This record gives sequence, C-alpha cells and structure tokens, in this order.
Amino acid sequence: MQFKNPEVLYFLALLIIPILVHLFQLQKFVKVPFTNVAFLQKIVQQNRKSFRLKKWLILTTRLLLIFAIVFAFSQPYFSNNKSNTKQHNFIYLDNSLSTNTKGKKGNLLQISAKEIIENVSIKDVYSLQTNSNFYDNISKNELKNILLNIKETSKKIKLPSVLLKFKQKTQSQRNTSNKVFLISDFQNNYVNKFTNVTPAFSAIKLEPSIKNNLSIDSVYINNNNTSNFTLNVVIKNQGKEKNSIPIAVYNNSKLISKLSSSFEKNTQKTIPFKIQNQQEFNGKIEITFSDTFSFDNSFYFTLKNNQKINILSIGNNTNFLSKIYNKEEFNLTKSTVHNTNYNSILKQQLIILNEVKNIPEILANKIIEFSKNGGNLVIIPNENLNLISYNSLFKKLNAGKILPKKIDSLKITNINYKHPFFQNVFSKKVTNFQYPIVQSHFPILSKKVSKIISFENNTPFISKIKNNRSTIYWIASSLNRKNSNFIKSPLIVPVFYNFGKLSFKNTQLFYRINKENKIDIETITKNDKVLRITNAENSFIPLQQKYQNKITITTKNQPLKNGIYHVLKDNDTIQNLAFNYPKSESLLNYLNINELKKRNKDITVSTSIKDVFEKVNKKNEVHWLWKWFLALAIVSLFLEILILKFYKP
Repeated sequence: MQFKNPEVLYFLALLIIPILVHLFQLQKFVKVPFTNVAFLQKIVQQNRKSFRLKKWLILTTRLLLIFAIVFAFSQPYFSNNKSNTKQHNFIYLDNSLSTNTKGKKGNLLQISAKEIIENVSIKDVYSLQTNSNFYDNISKNELKNILLNIKETSKKIKLPSVLLKFKQKTQSQRNTSNKVFLISDFQNNYVNKFTNVTPAFSAIKLEPSIKNNLSIDSVYINNNNTSNFTLNVVIKNQGKEKNSIPIAVYNNSKLISKLSSSFEKNTQKTIPFKIQNQQEFNGKIEITFSDTFSFDNSFYFTLKNNQKINILSIGNNTNFLSKIYNKEEFNLTKSTVHNTNYNSILKQQLIILNEVKNIPEILANKIIEFSKNGGNLVIIPNENLNLISYNSLFKKLNAGKILPKKIDSLKITNINYKHPFFQNVFSKKVTNFQYPIVQSHFPILSKKVSKIISFENNTPFISKIKNNRSTIYWIASSLNRKNSNFIKSPLIVPVFYNFGKLSFKNTQLFYRINKENKIDIETITKNDKVLRITNAENSFIPLQQKYQNKITITTKNQPLKNGIYHVLKDNDTIQNLAFNYPKSESLLNYLNINELKKRNKDITVSTSIKDVFEKVNKKNEVHWLWKWFLALAIVSLFLEILILKFYKP
C-alpha cells in the first residue's frame, strides 16, 4: 500500500483524544439513598457492566471513525508506481515504405496507428518518433491527431539513433516512469546493433502477410549507336517462381516497348529492351504484378544524348589521350602553349598540362581563374621543367611545393583501391600485372595530398590535391617513353578516363532518394537567381554552388517521392532528373526479434500492439482505497449513532 498524501497520517495522533475522554470521563454515578437497598444491589451491579460495554463500543467506533477519515485523506492506493510519478511513453512508429503493405488485419502502418490510438492511456504523456518527425511531450488527443494523418515516407532512421534520442530525453526528467516502444517491421536490421547495454525497450514487430516480391533493381545502357540503344532492366525476384509478368517501357506517357518474362525462385534477371535513339528520353519502367510492395514496381530514368565533357590538353601532342577520350563522351581539344585559345579555357571541365616545360604567366593566371571556378586540372611534368614557374603556379593554387627531380628507377606498385577515385573501377584487387617503371620523378610536398597510386617506396606517383573549389591531379613523372612505360600499362585507361569523367558529373540515368547526390548543371545564372527542382506534386530549391560555366546542385532530404523531376531556370526546364526509392526498401530481410532476448533480458518482444499496451496499462493501473476508508468512516459514525440511541444499559 502506498499513500498520495502520507503527511496526513500524522493526524492519527488524534486517536488519543477519544481515549483520553474515555479514561477521564466526567460522568459519575450518583448514590440515591433508599430505605432498603438490599433488594437493589444486584441491579446496580448489572447496570454498571452494561454501561462499561457501551462506553467501549462508542470508543471503538470513534477510534475507527478517526482512523478511517485520516486514511481517506491520505489517499492510499495499490500500484507498481507512485501516484505522483508521471508515466511517459516513448513510441517509435516505423512509417518507412516497407510498412505500407498488407498485414493480417489490413495495411500495416494504418492498423498500427489505429491500435496505438485505441490502447494507449489518456493519463500518460507521450513522445512519438517517426521516420520524418519527432513529437515531444504530447497528450493522447494530440497523439491521436498525428497518427490519424500519418503517411509512409522514403526517409530512414537508424534504430540506435532512436534509442539514443529517447535516452537523452529520459535523462532530463524527474519523477517520471519511462517506457520505450519500437514498432517496426525491423527490415534490414542486424541483431549485433543491440547489445546487453542497450536500454530496455519493448519491440513490436509488424508482419506482412505476403512475403513474395518482384522489384526493379536498376537499369543500365549499352550497345549505344547512332540509331538505337539497349536498355537493360535488372529485376529481382524474392520468393516463389513467377511466370509471364508484363514489363513495359514508357517515354513520358507513350508506350515504347512491352514484353512478358518469367522469373525463377529467388533470382535476379536482366531484361534487355532495344530502343530507338531519341534526343531526350524521360523513361518509366512498369511491372504489372501484385506482391508485397507496390512502390518498387515502377522505375524512372532519363537519357540525354548530347552531353559531353570538354577537355583541353595543353603541351605535347600525345596519341593515347585521343584513344581514351572518345567522341561519344568527350570533346577533346589539343593545343600547344603558344597556340592555346585562352578564351576557351573557362569553357572546359578539365585541363591537362601535358609536359609543359615552362608555364607562362598569362597561362598560369588563366589556369588559376579556371581553378577558382571549379575546373579540374591534371599536371604531367616535363623531364626538364622550369621548377620556378611550376612552383609559382602551385603557390597561387595553394597546392604545395614541387621538389627537385630525383633520378631513381622505381616501380609503380601500389593502388589505393579504397580511394573514391577508383570507386566502381575494380571488382577485386589486381596483383598479377606487370608493374610500370619510371626513371625519374618529381616529389611533391603538400598537406592536402591523398595518394591514388604510389611507387614501391610508398611515395605518391599520382596524387589528388583538393583545392577550395577544384581538384588538382599531380603525376610525379613525365610519361614520355624514355622516362616511363606507364602509358603501356593497363592502368592508363581507367586513370585518365576517370580524370575526365570526374571533372564533370554528367546527369546519370537515375538517382536514389534519401542519398546525397551531386549533379552538375551546365548553365550560368545571375547572382540573385537560383535553380529549382519541380514536378507536378512537389517543388524545392536544392543546395547549389555556382561556378564559371556550371552549377553543382546537391540533393538528399528532397525529393521524397520517385518520378521525373525538372530543373528550372527562370521557369524554363533546362534538364530532367529521375529519382527512385532506395532498393534496400524492397528487401524481404527482417530481424528475428526473438534473438534480442538472448542479447538483453530487459528487451521484451511481441507481435501485438494491443497486448503490449494493455499489459503496460494494467501494470500502471492505480487502485485507490480512499473510497473504502470513507465508507468505513460513515459506517463507524452510523454505528455510534445507533449505539447511543438504541443501546439502553
């Protein structure tokens, strides 16, 4: 038994009052003389005994009355919690795309919201975390209004982050009992994220009724020529075998191609479509099939055939550049130092200083301006370079210092496979190729250097120097045949190809939602003008950075829905972009929540929201006793009246 007002119990001291009255009562027996008292002796003795019994009964009822009144005002109760302790329930409701599917009772997300509303207590305080918002210290009515309007979202939030936020909130609270509930399908979550030091919580798993899904994983293009191209659609089947599934390709709303295909159990298949070349293609691929998830049955992509990267090579006329920078992807211009068109420099995305012996000041100034505007630079030194002119340029670029030439035969042996420069280039580490050799090289001294390829002594052969707005690639050795055989190495193609491709981020076929995407838009705007991204349902201004001849936009938190979006400049569409949902949302990989019990005994698991909240409400229920004590006081008073009125000794 607990008391809401335990200080009232001090008034139990009042019980001494009726006891004192009983002990020191003022009423006395009066002796009345009779002529013959012998006959009355027995009656007097009997009356005294009856009177004492009556007094004891009255004392008992009065003590019981005071006792009951004091206890009633102290408000006693039975409960697992103190009555002055607030119950604060922290609820995480997963409203990711994967919860927008059918369960046994209906749509998982909507049924979950409904069951929370029906089973939470109106007395408690709540904090609700969804994948898109956090609502702190809200009542049941406020919680109800939020849940009635909840929608699925492409945003994701990590469960450890949710638990950390809840923990930080609970640490600042006093006189509060806290409960944490994680309501999710626990998709793509690994049990090792939860340990024996993870705070206690109740895990409620949402179970889809169908575990059979067909999804469009990605698309890519090959066999591109002047008349047509092959669109390859990668489709992933999870679950049983599927036959004769219709797949259609649209350009805007126009049907371009349609076929049916079958899929074996738990396989991935690439479906090729041969499509006629068009100047602009705003594609949509659609699968007609009813499965676990519907959002991954559509896929968007864009294709623009006239996007090329401008590259200017200044210096020696080398043939290997023409072989790498093909006309379909690049506009390669070669010139010597003396016949360079300086007005064209700022229109390039990449400049290659190809073994220039001396860098004139006018060329250096143009390169510095080019670099400040975001242009990338590849520098291949001449064997007999003018070190002063090179270091003058490096100083202005804030790129470090070139040291004097070292004549030393070195092998090029180390490839930094983890460097972003080689992302998606190598499927595995290459160890069986013939190492290129250089006879001399120019070391570089810079704090901003990251090694891409290194010599056998671990000094850099190709370095990336990150400037404020551009990137400089320094090749430590001349590449002429007398000094090096690097141009005969298989590394020459991916290295120089990436120099070109990374200098301008051409629009990809598609981008993923909820992922950081950097996109270069070849346009120029006035200082007060910005680019907008829009479609029929949504419009937003992305983060953007302006350069001389391009604007780099960055997307991550927007957009939230898949589809074709338009990049607008003064209400004119200058480019189209395709966004698709993360493919991880289509996976039917779920955490076995029973494993959580083995890792942490304080974690409880269930598949029923109703059962969990009913159990918590029952445990937190307060059984008040003051009414019973008040009734006892009334009964005591009534008994005393009856004794005084009807009991005649």
